[in-house]
Amino acid sequence: MNVEEILNEGLSREFKVTLAADDLDARLNAILNEFRATARINGFRPGKAPLSLLKKMHGERAKGQVLNEAIQNSLDKLMEENSLKPALQPAVDLVDEAEWDYGKDLAFSVKMDVLPEIKVDDFKAPALERWVAEASDTQVDERLTEMASRQKSFKKAAKTVKAKEGDAVLIDFVGSVDGVEFEGGKGEDFQLELGSGQFIPGFEEQLVGTKAGADVEVNVAFPADYHSEDLKGKDASFKVAVKEVRRESETKIDEEFAKGMGFEDVDGLKDAVKGSLEQETAALTRAKLKRSLLDSLAEDYTFAVPEKMVDMEFNAIWEQIKRDMLSSGEAKAEDLEGLDKPADEAEAAEFRDIAERRVRLGLLLSEIGVANNVQVTNEEINRRVIEEARRFPGQEQQIFEFYSQNEQAKAQLRAPIFEEKVVDFILEGADLTDKSVSFEELDNAVRAIDEEEANPKAKKAPAKKKAPAKKKAAAKKKAPAEKKAPAKKKAPAKKKAAPKKAAAKKAPAKKKAPAKKKAAK
Repeated sequence: MNVEEILNEGLSREFKVTLAADDLDARLNAILNEFRATARINGFRPGKAPLSLLKKMHGERAKGQVLNEAIQNSLDKLMEENSLKPALQPAVDLVDEAEWDYGKDLAFSVKMDVLPEIKVDDFKAPALERWVAEASDTQVDERLTEMASRQKSFKKAAKTVKAKEGDAVLIDFVGSVDGVEFEGGKGEDFQLELGSGQFIPGFEEQLVGTKAGADVEVNVAFPADYHSEDLKGKDASFKVAVKEVRRESETKIDEEFAKGMGFEDVDGLKDAVKGSLEQETAALTRAKLKRSLLDSLAEDYTFAVPEKMVDMEFNAIWEQIKRDMLSSGEAKAEDLEGLDKPADEAEAAEFRDIAERRVRLGLLLSEIGVANNVQVTNEEINRRVIEEARRFPGQEQQIFEFYSQNEQAKAQLRAPIFEEKVVDFILEGADLTDKSVSFEELDNAVRAIDEEEANPKAKKAPAKKKAPAKKKAAAKKKAPAEKKAPAKKKAPAKKKAAPKKAAAKKAPAKKKAPAKKKAAK
């Protein structure tokens, strides 16, 4: 094998590789002899067919096998002999592939971006400020009030009270189409909140102004897209007996409310709410601390990153922004068609800086993790698969099968687990100074971070900083043999969530339950 280096610029490499004809011919003949041992050819005993006939019958197949084997073996040897660590799959370009045959050398070029050399032997976790907040009794009371506000309750009003929007009416009803009752069109003691949109358009409006004891005929038309084929677009009449008008009443946080929430008493409910707030606060503290760590690392480490990895991350950012613009109505599909970057050059430059930062941090965290033997276990990946399956009730089996049959999808689950474990490893050795803040301050700070991550259009790329002097070495474990330093990876294609199940208490003219939205990542 003859190797000629064509390009060595930054992280870009290009080589011309030439394989000698004698070696290739020997491998071709070896493969044809393997075919001869098993081939059944009329007029010849097994293993006795002439090589010339085998070349005619199986030559193209043998050449294809030789090409694949020769190129792969050459790539492996090229990487090993030159200590190359490609960032992505090398691009191979064959010269005169169609004309290659016996007696000819095989020439091809190999282009790649290599991973940068990142020095982490002397890595020391930075000093960081950790925001901490306490779950106070006031917060517990506020959370309980929020919970109570979502639990509407209605109290029977006087018989003279006329129902208005926002009130509830207790009704019996019977529906018919062309004078014939239809299945599911009858109900008794049904509490209907006026203005809730539970029933088809026009039904609830006709009960506004009614009193207890009133008999009302409600005339409506089923929507053209109604879920029942027999009722789509048809006019219907409902005989409705209004039994009570009910006004919304304040929900008291008392023993009855606590029991309705599944607790024995109010104290038990408060303890549960406080525990939930403490977990929420701890998660917010870590999210804020992680962002501070990443910002610190981004300032301290500046090294060249593979352009193609940045291109991939930039494209992922831009595709997400386009999806957001379409879903928000900010742009139409035709406005974005053919745009592979923002029209505003300054905005495109900002997005590229964001992409470069993400790639650099991904490579740096990977290097730190590998150098310190951070591992992701199969058990951790399996737990994440179970979490994914729980997000799609009714489709758990399909989710399990998807990940069991798709190693690449599993690898994409592994990446965020690995990142979190590396972050935990760094934070364990960091010099942390606690800063007491209010829950609102902490919550607002993390919300801003989440919004910035979800919407790069709102983010200004940080200025590039000068690399600092080498840091003192932290306690380092032995690095494993294999090393992969991917940038932030795309999530696997999400499966559509199953439709919502109908409510237990079914109303006759109830709208069709909408399908759940796709889960966002």
